[in-house]
Amino acid sequence: MAQVLNQQAIKQRITFAFAGISIFVLMQNHFGEIAGVLTAVFWTVTSLAFESAGKKVGSLSVNLIRLVMAFFFIGLYSWIVRGFFFPGDANWFQWRWLAFSGLIGFVIGDLLLFQAFVVIGARISMLMMALAPPFAALIGWLLLGEVLAPMSWLGMAITMCGIVIVILKRETTEENGTVVKKIKSNYSVPGILLALGGAFGQAAGLVISKKGMGDYDAFSATQIRVLTGIVGFSILFFFMRRWPKVWEAVQHASAMKRITLGAFFGPFLGVSFSLLAVQHTQAGIAATLMAIVPVLIIGPAILLFNEKVNWKEILGAVITVGGVAFFFL
Repeated sequence: MAQVLNQQAIKQRITFAFAGISIFVLMQNHFGEIAGVLTAVFWTVTSLAFESAGKKVGSLSVNLIRLVMAFFFIGLYSWIVRGFFFPGDANWFQWRWLAFSGLIGFVIGDLLLFQAFVVIGARISMLMMALAPPFAALIGWLLLGEVLAPMSWLGMAITMCGIVIVILKRETTEENGTVVKKIKSNYSVPGILLALGGAFGQAAGLVISKKGMGDYDAFSATQIRVLTGIVGFSILFFFMRRWPKVWEAVQHASAMKRITLGAFFGPFLGVSFSLLAVQHTQAGIAATLMAIVPVLIIGPAILLFNEKVNWKEILGAVITVGGVAFFFL
């Protein structure tokens, strides 16, 4: 009996050893892809936190406060890990391109996206944001000379189809006494253009970050981008005379808890891991993996907000996960 138990224990140890080796090899060979998926997870948390905070104190105030918090989060991390609170070891080339990417991604891209939320709503805005991966692939080809393999293009197409299925909703309407089921398309052209601008800004910021970062530390590179975002929003708030609103937001305890949570998982972990992703894989692949956020939100929406999920959303989630799997083949 003891011999049988020993044999079972040995088999379990061998199984665990092989599993550990497999995970290690997967992480080594697909580190960029794994970082992209983790980015989507982090952005799911931050989107829920910022949505709640934005309803309390306004999205513009949340935008600035989250960047200030993220700057100190990254600085503390870098000081512990690298001995630098401020990224003074970056060269002029890195500062120039990373600052430019921060201006494009954080200031212009996010500003357009948040305004699109107001004009056409979050659902259609996120649908347009699903165009960020092909934008990133196109910009990556033009700026970095990256060429995606056929399998990666297929994975991108499948993933985007899954996202579209989840986000789009077929509504029932009545026309001339007849019940008609169709997808609504009566959205304003300015709203669609704003969302497209947000998608393009996110994609361009990601690719430009890759060009400027090189092999530089991803967290410190994020800090440079965040600093540019802070400066950009500060100038914007000066002309818009929004500083009193920011002070009101800082005094709102409930909103500040959510902003702190969102800043930790968003500009700190999320954006830093997005740079790790583009550092270790192609920009188009990284952008596609990050675009699964609308699907990942389904679970928390059920658990936290008791939202009902239909078969179409489940199908879209399955298709999206299947598309992601193609990047690991």
